[in-house]
Amino acid sequence: MNKLLENHLQNPNEPDDTFDKARLRAFFSRLSAFLVNRKDDLIPFNFAYSILKPKSEAYRGIKQVPVSLIVGSEGRYKDFNRVFMPRGVYLRERWERINKAHKAHIELPPVRLYEIGGVYFVRDGNHRISVALARGVEYVDAEVISLSTEIKLHKNMTQEDLKNAVIELEKKKFMKETNLKRLRPEADLGFTDTGRYDVLLEHIQVHKYFINLDKKDEIPYVDAVASWYDNVYRPIADVIVEENILARFPGRTVSDLYIWMVKYWDGLKRRYGQDYPRDKAVRRYTEKYGKTFGEKLKLSVSALGRRIKRLFSPR
Repeated sequence: MNKLLENHLQNPNEPDDTFDKARLRAFFSRLSAFLVNRKDDLIPFNFAYSILKPKSEAYRGIKQVPVSLIVGSEGRYKDFNRVFMPRGVYLRERWERINKAHKAHIELPPVRLYEIGGVYFVRDGNHRISVALARGVEYVDAEVISLSTEIKLHKNMTQEDLKNAVIELEKKKFMKETNLKRLRPEADLGFTDTGRYDVLLEHIQVHKYFINLDKKDEIPYVDAVASWYDNVYRPIADVIVEENILARFPGRTVSDLYIWMVKYWDGLKRRYGQDYPRDKAVRRYTEKYGKTFGEKLKLSVSALGRRIKRLFSPR
């Protein structure tokens, strides 16, 4: 047993500054994250659930869980940092009550957790997890419900990492279903958000439908995929690249813009007729939604200001 913990257990009524030390750790962790432009936040469970879309769950009962594998929370993800150090003074009263219980060696009820992809999210017991970590406890008793996922998660994942892992799985499934990489080896479609490959599958099905209108026999799916890429996707992508349109949409990909522009073009065709030019739609979308250099600079300064404000906010 940790010597410091032993002393606390023997003297539960002694003054204790554990909460203040934990708050200080949270501040320096936030400062360090600010300096290297990384996240210091817990992952919201609802965010993970919405993009992982687990298809089943199983009750695992009470088990010992490594606190180092608890990466998020269902409802209190803003109250604690990535390693569950308390961010706000308003957490003190409850936090210190639990800390005193630890010192007095009072047995606390198990926390309740979701397990998904090998890591855990707190359903109930955020303060208990925080106190345990601050006191150097490595395992907690937890009532666990496991949710299914094809993606293996790790404890250092950020929300962005999690999203990218889902996108990569979606891409793998899309390429397998369409066989596009074999049909067009140069095709390397990439997105910055989930669910976009399903939109591409819809585009292919619609393209296949219109091709078949003029044919007696239905064309093979692989032929529709190749035709969609050559005659729908590639011409729009070429305009985006040739006219450097990506510069007006920082952080986005050609495939992101393709989906947005096709939707915009479809709206223009319904309004002005089916002969509305594709290239004109692309340029019109860029002028309407693309950011100029001045706008991008203003957004960057504003984002920096918000980060600095969050860093020094008293919470």
